[in-house]
Amino acid sequence: MSGEHEHPSAISAAGRHKRPLVVALSLTAAYTIVEVTAGFAVGSLALVSDAGHMLTDVAGLGMALAAIQVAQSHRSPSATFGLYRLEVLAALVNTVFLFGIAAYVLVEAWRRFQDPVDVPGVWLLLVATIGLAVNVVSFLLLRRGAAESLNVRGAFLEVLSDMLGSVGVIAAGVVLITTGWPYVDPIVGVGIGLFILPRAYRLGREALRVLLQVAPSEIDVDDVRRRLTAVPGVAGVHDLHVWMLTSGLRVASGHLDLALGVETAPVLERATTVLGEEMGIEHVTLQVEPAGTTPHERMVV
Repeated sequence: MSGEHEHPSAISAAGRHKRPLVVALSLTAAYTIVEVTAGFAVGSLALVSDAGHMLTDVAGLGMALAAIQVAQSHRSPSATFGLYRLEVLAALVNTVFLFGIAAYVLVEAWRRFQDPVDVPGVWLLLVATIGLAVNVVSFLLLRRGAAESLNVRGAFLEVLSDMLGSVGVIAAGVVLITTGWPYVDPIVGVGIGLFILPRAYRLGREALRVLLQVAPSEIDVDDVRRRLTAVPGVAGVHDLHVWMLTSGLRVASGHLDLALGVETAPVLERATTVLGEEMGIEHVTLQVEPAGTTPHERMVV
């Protein structure tokens, strides 16, 4: 016999935070238009470059939303779990974007060390302050979802890098206004690039962990096996698998060998409770095998 336990919250973590992503995307897209317009109007390479950074965020946020929408709406007989993995793929692509941003910022900073650019400090300060306000709002909107979803976390990190970038640009604007020192711009650029790199690495590592079906880092598979074996009536556990379908949606399956004369229903109920309610695994499928059965005699109900 087999039983399946589905936790009521068996919906992807990213799907639970769709609305904040929509608001963050709208704000970021609107500010990007303002920044690129101002940058070309005053001839500021710093503003135009930062607008390119923001445009990458718009693409990342849009891709995250598209992945959530497709994952939630598409379900067919051949895609029984839907397309939740698209959310993880989106996070992985966002990782590539983040590495690209970091590389661009570092290269551009080096170029400006060699050939400093005359940047209008007042415009820099004004536009960057508006950008900081936009990024703070987006940061607050996405903070909760970033703790649960890789996809939202990718968007969150892009917003965070922009927020810190805005702070750096504001500082650069103040220095340019007060001292006119041109090297402050590349120094801020290097700081932003070095901040982005380790965070991009961690996001990519977690996305790959999901795609490779490695057990969630917070779950000890040996502990899962011990707790199932400790369920009264269970003589053994085999073919145990624990993985993540997407962030916030953990999955487990396994076979329970029953002791002689044990009722299956109480064992199945207790085992699914252990995995679902006590260990926080959202989707559990267990097969119960009465004592004395062989692989050819196992019943699946």
